[in-house]
Amino acid sequence: MKFSKIFVFVFAIVFATASVSAAPGNFFKDLEKMGQRVRDAVISAAPAVDTLAKAKALGQG
Repeated sequence: MKFSKIFVFVFAIVFATASVSAAPGNFFKDLEKMGQRVRDAVISAAPAVDTLAKAKALGQG
């Protein structure tokens, strides 16, 4: 009986450690990549926004 409790406990510990991702620094890399994507999207959208602003000014003026 005692052996089965120890076996279940060891199995639970092994399962818990196998299912946990051990990369806490990876979150910050993903966050940095997301920020870079947003920055790149804003930079690439700038010419389109300028064109729309010029078209709006042309239409009003």
